[in-house]
Amino acid sequence: MKNIEASVSAVLTTEKKTAVEEEYHIMRNEMIFYLREAPGCQIHGVAEWCENTQGDIVKEVDTYFRHLRTGQRCETPWTCLIGVSDDKYHEEIWETLCMRILNHKNIEEDMCYEKEVCV
Repeated sequence: MKNIEASVSAVLTTEKKTAVEEEYHIMRNEMIFYLREAPGCQIHGVAEWCENTQGDIVKEVDTYFRHLRTGQRCETPWTCLIGVSDDKYHEEIWETLCMRILNHKNIEEDMCYEKEVCV
């Protein structure tokens, strides 16, 4: 029997990856929803998101509403009304506005790009 020697050598390769950092712009739009039949009945909405330099949305849009009295963040239009309505007439108007906001098509897009939306 012959003795055969074998050797194995490994070649390590490294790839240098260059990270391309894209510039993002933080965007914010504040807008107003109001009733056609009662323009004074208004709820303020806010949309915040990030766009790249091409104008594409690169981070999920964060939408919320402002409380009528305190201005604090509210996740739904209904929570904007807590502690606000005083009589039955105004209560019905506010409820109508909230229902129309929730049923509004393209609400996220409108909250990003519109200043006023009549519902």
